[in-house]
Amino acid sequence: MKSISIDLIDLQILDQLQTDASLSNQALAARVHVSPPTCLRRVKRLRDAGLIEREIAVLSVEKMAAIAGHGLCAIVEITLDRQDHDALEAFEMRVAEDAAVQQCYRVSPGPDFCLVVHTAHMPEHLALVQRLFTSEANVRNVKTYFSIKRSKFGARLPLGA
Repeated sequence: MKSISIDLIDLQILDQLQTDASLSNQALAARVHVSPPTCLRRVKRLRDAGLIEREIAVLSVEKMAAIAGHGLCAIVEITLDRQDHDALEAFEMRVAEDAAVQQCYRVSPGPDFCLVVHTAHMPEHLALVQRLFTSEANVRNVKTYFSIKRSKFGARLPLGA
């Protein structure tokens, strides 16, 4: 991967996009005090360099639960039986393919993985457990914490911009 040099304006652009990625190019340019063409070039360069992976909409879990389900959020600790490179990679690929798994972290020390999963209700959660954590998945231990309230949620990196 090619190294990219970023300056204060790039950091300000990234900071603004973390707050609201739906800003028009003109609004973003005004906020960081550059011309719209300059802003557009910089954002493209940041995307091309992989600093901006993707832009998504963050939905209200509470409001969506009433409409489409997904009212059950769980944080799941997973310990594998074998922790060799291939086993770790295979487990990551297995959970990455499942839409109910929103986040997957390989962690140390303690369990091998922490997952954040969303399902509509307990029977759907049980189906997820059976689908992903059966003996063929190389799972030794599963510990699940059910969220009763989301106090904070974000993906913002502190940039100091």
